[in-house]
Amino acid sequence: MKRAAPITPAHLTFDADGTPFAPDFDDVYHPAAGPLTQVQHIFLGGNGLPGRWGGRQRFVILETGFGLGNNFLATWAAWRADPARCEQLVFISLEKHPLRPADLALAHQASPLPELARQLIEQWPLLTPDLHTLDFEAGRVQLMLVFGDANHTLPGLQASVDAFYLDGFTPARNAAMWTSDVFKRVGRLAASGATAATWSSARVVRDGLASNGFEVERVPGCTGKWTMTVARYAPRFVQPPPAAFRPPVATPQAAIVIGAGLAGCAAAWALARQGWHCTVLDRQAAPAQETSSNAGGLMHGIFNAPDSLHARWFRASALLTARLAQPALAAGQITGQLNGLLRLDERLSDARAAEQLASVGLPPEYLRWLDHDTAGTTTGLPVPSGGWWYGSAGWLSPASWATWLLAQAQQAGLARFIGHAPVERLQRASLDPAAPWQAIAADGRLLASAPVVVLANAIDARRLLPAGLTLPALSALRGQTSVLGADTPGLRRPQVPLSGQGYALALPDGRVLTGATSQDGDLDPSVRRADHQHNLQRAAMMGLLEAQDTASHGAGDAAFTGRVGWRATTADRLPLIGPPVDPQALAAARAARARLDAPRLQPRCHDAEQGLYLLTGLGSRGITSAALAAQVLAAWVTGAPFPVDAALRDAVDVAR
Repeated sequence: MKRAAPITPAHLTFDADGTPFAPDFDDVYHPAAGPLTQVQHIFLGGNGLPGRWGGRQRFVILETGFGLGNNFLATWAAWRADPARCEQLVFISLEKHPLRPADLALAHQASPLPELARQLIEQWPLLTPDLHTLDFEAGRVQLMLVFGDANHTLPGLQASVDAFYLDGFTPARNAAMWTSDVFKRVGRLAASGATAATWSSARVVRDGLASNGFEVERVPGCTGKWTMTVARYAPRFVQPPPAAFRPPVATPQAAIVIGAGLAGCAAAWALARQGWHCTVLDRQAAPAQETSSNAGGLMHGIFNAPDSLHARWFRASALLTARLAQPALAAGQITGQLNGLLRLDERLSDARAAEQLASVGLPPEYLRWLDHDTAGTTTGLPVPSGGWWYGSAGWLSPASWATWLLAQAQQAGLARFIGHAPVERLQRASLDPAAPWQAIAADGRLLASAPVVVLANAIDARRLLPAGLTLPALSALRGQTSVLGADTPGLRRPQVPLSGQGYALALPDGRVLTGATSQDGDLDPSVRRADHQHNLQRAAMMGLLEAQDTASHGAGDAAFTGRVGWRATTADRLPLIGPPVDPQALAAARAARARLDAPRLQPRCHDAEQGLYLLTGLGSRGITSAALAAQVLAAWVTGAPFPVDAALRDAVDVAR
């Protein structure tokens, strides 16, 4: 996949009659008669909506040009007004030149749908080259905004689309939106019986649809257009999806989630967003009682140039987490602070940092470089260098974040938690591959039963895998944190969370959390004086302590507390998500010289293990990536559109 180009925002002006105009394309955003007439006749009417979504669990629409968002708003309004509406409406929209927030608000200052427009403006994401998922109507309406050139973003989309809104500026002024590659990808994404509609009846549009499996028809248009184009997907042959992406036919739509840390709680939340019921099992009495019970942890993205898969994953994760957590923080439902974070980097000069940032082109609201003096002023510490400032980052209490995620599913009536429930083994209820999974305790008790089971129990996931299935290498990294009392001699309390050689954050009660050590394979649960000294030395390097003060603090000092936990970590520091690979089937596929050059092509669990999924390997960045990782898992399980592109999905696939 090509590296995404920096996002160039749209330029918005208005004609003499007040019609929104795009000077870069010398075209209007909608007819002078207003946006809703066009949407209702062309896109809703041309796709047989709202009638076609009636009684459906999920209905997916893909739009090729978001523009001002009027098509989405009108479709949302039609969904709201329809008593027979689908349970969930997913609206995917591509936009190469999204509006700045102020321009979006200006465009909708006289909106015919002011309440819906207000909600859209409030959730409008940062203009980064990512897929941004926004929830409305308690998640029953989902807007998936894909910022970037359609020719680059369409190949990475993974969805089964029921209706297409082929929109955008006229082919004469924006030929790149109407290429043969775009129509090819539209055909690849079309579900059985999908429809398409557009105001254009240009030959390139009709031929592009017809050559990719659509039956095309010209019908009367509106708002000055004599004709428009409608189409129905009726291909002669449909390529079956890769084996990894064939969701189980689960009746009922229910899952067992083993583990109630960040991964398990997030899995229950994400599956509940898709209407699934979960039973969450944990060996502890309450959720988030093991590594997830640390007092706090950092939440931020990663930056490098060029924009790597690693950076893209954690940027998308951090943006989603911030969008979800900010309202809960404001309401006092979770503990933390997401007002910015500084990541020190002694290797970079100011000039080199500016070059790297310019090469990727991220907005300053997400990331900017602070020189040495500004970094010191911002943190209130004598820091050793400048660093990267992440604007919508900070820290969260992992326990409060995890329990908040689980609570969303519980409040929707779609999750239950069972504590003191260690799972000894998994088994099928019978030899029938369609039989439900059963989670069995050591004394033989049945703890839970469901068609799908998710192993979200960190390193312990390996123990519960059926014989013959394996996981990529997972390390148990021991980490010890240190909490310094507010009266610790020589302590400087940081004004913002920061990281560098270690990390530090100020807790609400005046204490400072710092750490953490990282020891592979070390299973010692005791809090060690030597590890405290290690944490203190790194805290001094970041300016939190006078260097001479570190030696005076020992593990027995009253000002000190510490905690030990283990992170399940992969070699590439990315999560493991998806169904495990069937080694025997993989060997047979290799012998047959089948194409196996992408993880999604590798054969998965054989019939006896269908419905088994993993969500583990979150490592030290679980606070940041748990929500997005869980959304990827839920798409795998339920067949919903994936919240990341194919390259990112492959990067976190268990089969990589």
